[in-house]
Amino acid sequence: MNSNRTLLDWKIADVTGDGILDNVYLYGNVDAQLGNLADNITLFIQDGRSNKKTTIPLESTAGYNARLFLGDFNKDNIADIMISADTGGSGGYGIFYIYSYRNNILKELFDVDKYNAKYLFNVNYEDYYKVNVENRQLNKLFKIDISNKGADYLSQFYDEEGKLKEPFLGGALGISALNPIITNNKSYNYDILAFQRIIGTVNGDTLGYIENLLTWNGNQFVSKWLSLLTSSEN
Repeated sequence: MNSNRTLLDWKIADVTGDGILDNVYLYGNVDAQLGNLADNITLFIQDGRSNKKTTIPLESTAGYNARLFLGDFNKDNIADIMISADTGGSGGYGIFYIYSYRNNILKELFDVDKYNAKYLFNVNYEDYYKVNVENRQLNKLFKIDISNKGADYLSQFYDEEGKLKEPFLGGALGISALNPIITNNKSYNYDILAFQRIIGTVNGDTLGYIENLLTWNGNQFVSKWLSLLTSSEN
């Protein structure tokens, strides 16, 4: 790699499926004045059998705490490559990619931008201190009770009878965390659990969190179950 590159993470596993361990690296340009922020993050795979080196630039190339996880996500009994990084900022977004490298052929299994564009949530304030969180694609509707948010908060949106003063919209932010998880103790395949923050009319107003458990169906990740978490303050 170029001399100005920094090794961000390094893992060893058989990612090609030939039974020989391979080296998987993440490199990036790190500015010491910016802490652990890396730019030009690049995936670098060294085949254990041939020592062939493959360099894979990422679409989103800057983030904090860039890291690797190797595990079987697509159920072919070969380790896949998961890349994670944090973007920082008030949104708390994450960068996440998963690749298969079976037979030295790169195949994208997961892309955070494609996920965020696919799983959309409508967040609407309703009468009597309720907020609806709806995903029409999955035919799911959740209701958040915000009646104990306090008079100062509620008076921004509701009249004295609990009716909305006008329509108000909240939002669902992009994925902030994507965690590998084993849900079947009889296998070593990983599903992934995606977290998204549900907010009110401003970013600082957290109303809850969406959990989406995704499993590989042979062609792509699909939602296995969807849930909404709220704190006792809501």
